[in-house]
Amino acid sequence: MKLTVYYDGLCQLCSREMKYIHGIPRATERIEFVDYTDPGFDARAEGLDPVALDWYFHARTAEGQTLIGVDAFIAMWKVVPRFGWLAWLASKPGFHSLFRLGYWCVAHVRRWLPRRQQSCPLNPKTTV
Repeated sequence: MKLTVYYDGLCQLCSREMKYIHGIPRATERIEFVDYTDPGFDARAEGLDPVALDWYFHARTAEGQTLIGVDAFIAMWKVVPRFGWLAWLASKPGFHSLFRLGYWCVAHVRRWLPRRQQSCPLNPKTTV
């Protein structure tokens, strides 16, 4: 099964990053991209807190484990070709703390960035 990543399709930074990852060969074989701003998406039906989902990047493993923030990115980087080294580096104790701090800053600044007028779907499986 695939890793499911939940992204903000109205955030220009988030959707641009997910579009980049989506374009990497074999990434879509390993990741299901879900735009949680799609009107048909119900976070609670997925067992997710909509407020936390809007603040932090989330991923769900094939086993059903929900990962948040840097840990969600690490899980995504592990399955994307060319990003394994980044997952390895971010998993190291000292670097993990630095990545968490950096991510916390980006997550809070992201809320002030310009928003898209419409969601940015990546593929037909984007909506739930």
